[in-house]
Amino acid sequence: MTPVRHARRLWLAVLAAAVVVAPSTALAGPAVAGAEADAGSGGAEAQVTLFPTDQLTVRDPSQLTGRRVALPMPDCAVAPTDCQDIALINQLDGFDLDPQVSLRFRGPVDPAAVAAGVQISAVTGRGAGGQHSDRPQIGLNRIVYDAATSTVYGHPTQQLAPHTTYRLTVRPTDPGHPLSAATTFTTESAPTGLLQMRRQLDDGSAYAAAGIPPQDRGLNFDGVFPADQVTGLSYTADKGNVGGTGTAPVPNTSVTNAGYYAFGSLRTPSWLTQDVATPQTSTSGRGPVVRGANQVGFAMIVPAGPAPVGGWPVAVFGHGLTRSKMDLFLSADINAKAGIATVAIDVVGHGYGPGSTINVSTLDGTTATLPAHARGFDQDANGAIGDTEGAFTPSQPSRLASISSRDGLRQTVADIMSLVRATRSGVEVPGAGGAHLSTAPVSYYGQSFGGIYGLMLGGTDPQVPVVAPNVAGGPVVEVARLSVSFRPLVANDLGHRQPSLLNGGYDGFTESLPLYGDPPVTRPAAGAIAIQQVLARETWIQRSGSPETFAPLLRLSPPRGSEPKQVLMQNAYGDQTVPNPTTATVLRAGHLQDVESLYRNDKTPNAGTNPHGFLLDPTFGLGNLPGQQEIVTFLVSGGRTRIDPDGPLPVWEVPVTDLAVLERLNFSIPP
Repeated sequence: MTPVRHARRLWLAVLAAAVVVAPSTALAGPAVAGAEADAGSGGAEAQVTLFPTDQLTVRDPSQLTGRRVALPMPDCAVAPTDCQDIALINQLDGFDLDPQVSLRFRGPVDPAAVAAGVQISAVTGRGAGGQHSDRPQIGLNRIVYDAATSTVYGHPTQQLAPHTTYRLTVRPTDPGHPLSAATTFTTESAPTGLLQMRRQLDDGSAYAAAGIPPQDRGLNFDGVFPADQVTGLSYTADKGNVGGTGTAPVPNTSVTNAGYYAFGSLRTPSWLTQDVATPQTSTSGRGPVVRGANQVGFAMIVPAGPAPVGGWPVAVFGHGLTRSKMDLFLSADINAKAGIATVAIDVVGHGYGPGSTINVSTLDGTTATLPAHARGFDQDANGAIGDTEGAFTPSQPSRLASISSRDGLRQTVADIMSLVRATRSGVEVPGAGGAHLSTAPVSYYGQSFGGIYGLMLGGTDPQVPVVAPNVAGGPVVEVARLSVSFRPLVANDLGHRQPSLLNGGYDGFTESLPLYGDPPVTRPAAGAIAIQQVLARETWIQRSGSPETFAPLLRLSPPRGSEPKQVLMQNAYGDQTVPNPTTATVLRAGHLQDVESLYRNDKTPNAGTNPHGFLLDPTFGLGNLPGQQEIVTFLVSGGRTRIDPDGPLPVWEVPVTDLAVLERLNFSIPP
């Protein structure tokens, strides 16, 4: 029997024992690797099986890696949701950048001793930037031991490079367990799809495919208003035929230094299907296929006074999940004072429905009603449109459910790239006294979700050399799992899988997953292993639209044609929405600890309050304006000047003194 056939037989056997993503390379005897010898010859039973392994791939010359994943299917009548996930994974050109490593033994082992003997080292380095092949050997962390199957699970101690081949080796550290084993595996080209989309924008092919001629690639203004004449802003949300409409005032702290408020739209290419998915294409080709055009709304604040020679420099602001571009008015007054024009668009699926409007009341007693060009739609056809409806693929039991926000985030980043190119084309703001925008490169800052897709933008667009993500973390799946706000969404996903994986506990499930640096979990809860494997699979599927993937591209290994970026990271101690361990993951992935500013909310009068929104919330007096001042100083200087917002005081750590403090949740959760 060949090693590949033997590996597939072992896979199916383990799958039948309810291990969903199983160890899969067959090895017989010490120091014999599955890819190097016929582990199945002579009828010997495998001593150790390893996952991931390239034995579970097929050759595919259309991919950058030359491979495509080929995991065997479980019984789709018994586990239809697993089949749907594996079908998505089998379109990818390699394994996850932070794979769940599985080491299965014939009998009991000491998981800590096994983990101490694991080494992962690069064999070839074809990742973005090309310098990953000489990285030191990597160990295993976040260990879980399943005694029922004698399987040790873990994750690499550092994020792996894309489209790179690694050697996974298990060496004995205990004379009582003398087994050795090894295999090789190749990682997926996770950043490539978004890079391909950016190249399509730059060569014009995306616009041509979307039917957007050169003269229609700029900004279209619906209304421009002198800020000192505006008495109020409100937003009317189109919530669908059943939901009706709702009008609410727009909080506005950007009054004192604003010259003009401007609203309008731009046309951008769309790579999304109606299901908010971008079908997978080969990683060595031109990339995702354009499927149409979007009309994307923007809001802009132009500073007061005459524009400088060359025009107002531009910063793009990115809003958070459930929010809209109207959060610009909470984030840009200090920008205007510093002479920066600030512009924002809606994330895919945000702003409610297409009938939403922006209402501008002025001193003359009139109210102008402008189209919001909102991006939500009635995705589930129930007559109501929610505040994020259309931002994700349909939920379980949809075959695309595990894609989730991946492609909506990539589309949002591509839309911002179009916005950047439009603002740099030479824009005169009509009715603003000749105010015009600079054609220089654009800077970016974003809060929460805006920080998440801001990392993706910064890693892929050379026209955005300065980025300042606020309260961002990743992977997106981990943000949801650890978050007080979003954990119920994970429970909903697990509960609607077929079969359901809810096993009781905090918000309905217990996953028994350790954090980075925790001791091994040796008694996982019943059902926890299956949940861990689903989370690992979903992270693998979503990796190409998750921020930690792009963190190394900021400075460590910029993509071809890009220079290292100037980066400022801001986060809050004890953030309950984007928890601190997910921030630590991004910082480790991009080697960004030296640019991390940590707002120590625990040392303020707001210590009992979730600090996630401190940048936009004036009630966080020691975080709100000081945080904005740090960002605007950074942007104005082109990323050359960094300040400590409170100087020698302890509320801001600039930079963070100990990354380990962010490896903890730093807030209490139910037992």
